Amino acid sequence: MTKAPHDGGRRRRAGRGGRRGERTVVPAAEFTSYYGKPVLNTPGWKPLNIGGYFFLGGLAGAGSLLAAGARLTGQPVTARAMKISSTVAVAGSVAALIHDLGRPARFANMLRVFKPTSPMSVGSWLLAAYGPLAGAAAVSDVTGVLPRAGDAATAGAALLGPAVATYTAVLAADTAVPAWHDGYRELPFVFAGSATAAAAGTALLAAPPREHRPVRYAALFGAGLEAVATRRMEQRLGMVAETYREGTAGVLMRCAKALTAAGALGAAVWGERGRGPAALAGAALLGGSVCTRLGVFHAGRAALADPKYTVVPQRERLRAREAARAAEREAAREQGDGAQEGRSGRGAPSGPSGGSAA
Repeated sequence: MTKAPHDGGRRRRAGRGGRRGERTVVPAAEFTSYYGKPVLNTPGWKPLNIGGYFFLGGLAGAGSLLAAGARLTGQPVTARAMKISSTVAVAGSVAALIHDLGRPARFANMLRVFKPTSPMSVGSWLLAAYGPLAGAAAVSDVTGVLPRAGDAATAGAALLGPAVATYTAVLAADTAVPAWHDGYRELPFVFAGSATAAAAGTALLAAPPREHRPVRYAALFGAGLEAVATRRMEQRLGMVAETYREGTAGVLMRCAKALTAAGALGAAVWGERGRGPAALAGAALLGGSVCTRLGVFHAGRAALADPKYTVVPQRERLRAREAARAAEREAAREQGDGAQEGRSGRGAPSGPSGGSAA
């Protein structure tokens, strides 16, 4: 709501050039709420729990996709490293989620019913299906046991990988948090790019330089996708984009852009010149992805803390809908008037001189 201090109805008269005018002195509106409480309830999510849940899930999903590509292109070291990292990452993601929920039973309860309209329900089932596949692929690769079953598990994890990497963005956008909900179109692409860059960074750290060529392309693709999607999201969010540019979220998002750009550039230039430069590029990509996920989280918290990010966009959308309805009514009225004039013109017969017949 808006709150303006009451001026007791006083008005100030201003005269200019002998003419007297009247102007009301209205202070700038301040957005507040009842008793200073937020308009929306602030969830009790912990930054490290939810930020880690976002980051590790993305790393796992994108890593399985890179593992399958490395397996098909004959890069065994990269494939094994990505299978192991995906297994560890998905286990960490589930652990972060359970820690934030408070009790493991709450995660198990989410698997009692499958609800397609609930991103949390779909995400829980995705993790439950993806985790065993990623683990089986890693165990088979490391031990050499059941290689065909391992290949099938690798393919299955790769098929579920993109959904695992991006469903957390859908989960966030499904809430009423303005910084997340209003960015529902671009946020999955931001997460997809960030996850791809993180997986490429892991491969640069773990794989030998001779297998870095495809990884370098993945790093460039992920960094580019994240940068473009983030830019488009901030442009479309309007004033809500302030939450991504100011405060803690602003610092994290600027660090993410710098680290991701530096990592992608380092991967492109020095990715095949030795383990040292490649490792630095990979660490920068991983750090950038972590900052992106934490930045998105803190942007959501900043949007909840200030009522204007909820109230102003709602009023703008309401005014836009009212203006559209008014335009439709005006167009319908003009169309009706035109049709009535046409009927009147046809109903009045004209004489030889153009006047009405007597």
